[in-house]
Amino acid sequence: MTVRFAILGAGRIGQVHARAVASSDGAVLVAIADPIGDAARSVADKYRCDIRSIDAIADSDDVDAVAICTPTDTHADLIEQFARAGKAVFCEKPIDLSLSRVKECLGVVADTKATLMVGFQRRFDPDFMALKQAIDAGRIGDVEMITLTSRDPGPPPYDYIGRSGGIFRDMTIHDFDVARWLLGEEVETVQAAASVLTDPKIEELGDYDSVNVILVTPSGKQCTITNTRRASYGYDQRIEVLGSKGSVSAENHREANIEIATSEGYTRPPLLNFFMTRYVGAYANEIAAFVAAIAGGAPPPTTGQDGLMALALAEAALRSVQEGRAIRVADIAA
Repeated sequence: MTVRFAILGAGRIGQVHARAVASSDGAVLVAIADPIGDAARSVADKYRCDIRSIDAIADSDDVDAVAICTPTDTHADLIEQFARAGKAVFCEKPIDLSLSRVKECLGVVADTKATLMVGFQRRFDPDFMALKQAIDAGRIGDVEMITLTSRDPGPPPYDYIGRSGGIFRDMTIHDFDVARWLLGEEVETVQAAASVLTDPKIEELGDYDSVNVILVTPSGKQCTITNTRRASYGYDQRIEVLGSKGSVSAENHREANIEIATSEGYTRPPLLNFFMTRYVGAYANEIAAFVAAIAGGAPPPTTGQDGLMALALAEAALRSVQEGRAIRVADIAA
């Protein structure tokens, strides 16, 4: 079975997914939609697909699945439109910035029995997948403590920060999803601290640029997350998991995996600069997993419920900062 795709949105992430679809066995890119003509034309020319409107794609008999790469405030409406149109839906995180709106949207998905996968690409990174496989194989015993480090080389544009929903919903949400994936049980409490240390303008926009979060499960497992919008040395993405029998870690990716030793000391090449280069393999694996789910009629590996719970953890973290206390996730997600 060849899954016929349309991409909604020809911006940065839309181009990433267009490349992933084009490189995936069992998938073909049929159409692109974007209100900016030059952006749509660039993708159409590169991948030899049609330019169509969103409504035309919904009505197209030659489209089986869509990847929603549009602004966040359009995600829920588009998921509902394409679920009702009988298309499988891949949507970039988050589904919406409002938990109530996410729940409403997931109700439509359930009623239409649509396939919905939410884009949390870090689960599909080859190194992180190998780390997860080591945990599942019992190599380090029972998971006890996790440390997730995620540091961007620089902040996004100010206009993006203003509409992103804030660092917890935009950036830390990826770490919340990875934490749930690795802990093996749901999070019970969230304690967070947040500051503005890199750019006063970010505070004026009502956001933070430096955060730490501690997640605790009912059995006492802990996960510590550290995020910053400024890592002068590159895109810092690391995981360490401590278990009862040992530990497993995934290290950063560099421009080359070499080390030079001279009389002046040891040097290594710089880190990859940002997510579009660091997670090329992850995006390809993610789309391949979506295609496999469609072809096999199985639930996708990252579901709407995963999107809902990651957003609930983000809401709990923000409330923790605002109220200066640990927040029970059940009080947010109910």
